[in-house]
Amino acid sequence: MTIDLVFIDVDGTLVGSSGTVPPAVWAAAERTREAGVRLALCSGRPGFGRTRGYAERLDREGWHVFQNGASVLNVGSGASLSHALPAKVVAALVERARRTGRALELYTDADYAVESGSRRVREHAALLGVEYRPRDLLSLEGRIVRAQWVLAPDEADAVLEEPHDGLTRSRSVAPAMPDTVFINLTPPGVGKAEGVRAVAAAYGVPLERVMMVGDADNDVGALRAVGWPVAMGNADPEVRAVARHAVGHVDEGGLVEALALAQRHAPGRARPLQWPASPS
Repeated sequence: MTIDLVFIDVDGTLVGSSGTVPPAVWAAAERTREAGVRLALCSGRPGFGRTRGYAERLDREGWHVFQNGASVLNVGSGASLSHALPAKVVAALVERARRTGRALELYTDADYAVESGSRRVREHAALLGVEYRPRDLLSLEGRIVRAQWVLAPDEADAVLEEPHDGLTRSRSVAPAMPDTVFINLTPPGVGKAEGVRAVAAAYGVPLERVMMVGDADNDVGALRAVGWPVAMGNADPEVRAVARHAVGHVDEGGLVEALALAQRHAPGRARPLQWPASPS
């Protein structure tokens, strides 16, 4: 079975503890594209700041999955298949953040807002490559597609167990911020798997000919959805349990190994870009 499309997680897969993408990874990505395989990000990060640059370098005319599937964007055309959070849910989350003093970030496709002045929030802005500019959470304009708690590790389990009005909840981490846990909140039923399905449909690629490379809990759904699930060497046990292949640690060239596997199973030509009639 060939591989036509590869989805790549960012933190823990594309980016390791250095906070940057090694040159060897970009070289491997170029070889993979030359072999006829399309590349796409599939990240919990938003589609702006430093992450936008990663997406454009992988495929500047293509579809990418951001914000755990809540933001699905074509960076070439600007087309969006994103999902919005209900206004009542956003208001309840903002009230909870203010009452508890926890750091909450709200995101649209193109912007974000945070009120907290915590060290973790400042470090996260630097990691994303965006300006840290605290402002009223409810001043954010446009469709809010995702919310995110930015927490100390010992807070994460309790916050995950709190009721969140049916929202899809997932935990993620960034090797460059080892003392921080992110709890991602997306609309009901929305996750990376839904983003992967939408992009694969846009390209007309069967899911059995899609690879997903990831390392964290928020990657599990996408890994289960594709024919070629690949776990990084630093992956969580839940990720390793559903993966068909395992590669090295993010800091030891694991993604280069995964892309080499894709090259060995490449079709020899890229699929033409197709546009879905409606979100998948």
